Amino acid sequence: MTSLTLNKTATRLLIDNKAFLALALLVIVSALLSDNFLTVDNLLNVLRQSSINAIIAMGVTFVILTAGIDLSVGAVLALTGAFAGAMTASGLTPWLSVPGTVAAGAGLGAIAGAFVAYGRIQAFIVTLVAMTILRGAALVFTDGRPISIGATPAADLFWQLGGGYWLGVPIPIYLMFFVFLLCWGVLHHTRFGRHVYAVGGGEKVARLSGINVTRIKVSVYAISGACAALAGVVLTARLGSAQPTAGTGYELDAIAAVVIGGTSLMGGRGRIFGTLVGALVIGVLNNALNIMGVSSYFQMIAKGAVILLAVLLDSRSSSS
Repeated sequence: MTSLTLNKTATRLLIDNKAFLALALLVIVSALLSDNFLTVDNLLNVLRQSSINAIIAMGVTFVILTAGIDLSVGAVLALTGAFAGAMTASGLTPWLSVPGTVAAGAGLGAIAGAFVAYGRIQAFIVTLVAMTILRGAALVFTDGRPISIGATPAADLFWQLGGGYWLGVPIPIYLMFFVFLLCWGVLHHTRFGRHVYAVGGGEKVARLSGINVTRIKVSVYAISGACAALAGVVLTARLGSAQPTAGTGYELDAIAAVVIGGTSLMGGRGRIFGTLVGALVIGVLNNALNIMGVSSYFQMIAKGAVILLAVLLDSRSSSS
């Protein structure tokens, strides 16, 4: 094996595992800069803070794997979170309100997906419009004011989803790993998952192979909406109220987690495990900067630089 081949292999290995390497580097640097970083309480806090973005990002992964994009997830989170808050405040048990909220999110995502698949409109435009409409709908539904979930037995049970613990571990962490395992199983061990990769690899070829591309596209946006709605449930439960402005900017964090995790914006290539690691990279970065007392303004700059670097690496990987 020549030195040129070895260099290409090493470069490919670094690019394919860039998310894990970035996470390891961030952990090491954070541990060196702060003695509090590696404490159990702080690590659990990082995982809990990362859970909402991770849940959203895993849904967005399906969309990006088909070479699409979903800018509406933050608005879906806000509106469905308001639905969940209103149902809980009315005394409805979470055993009904949570599935109903997730179904509503899936429906909103499917509508956007239908415009992309049947209307043949660019996903960027469709989801940008959906973001605007749903954000306005959330403000109209809540009248621009938070909806408190109250202090009923239903509210207490609902609160556990965002603020509860089981065996000393926050419930949102369990939900994050449950969604990860579910998405991993669907993508890597079902026919639907193989079709998602096929559509992203080449839509025309997928059609000629007998794949119902339209159904796949609608389905992935429905999955993205469902994940955003579940994240909305967790956030509303954790805060104890539904905030009409919740989820602002979450779509960028989710897309960043997907790209940092190695999923190509061109579609057809990526792993759900990478998305989970990408979400943890953003979570650790935010936590480390907070511990060091870095201004939130500089945190935005740092996050933007990380996203840009991930996109550049993705472009380099796609062209090589």
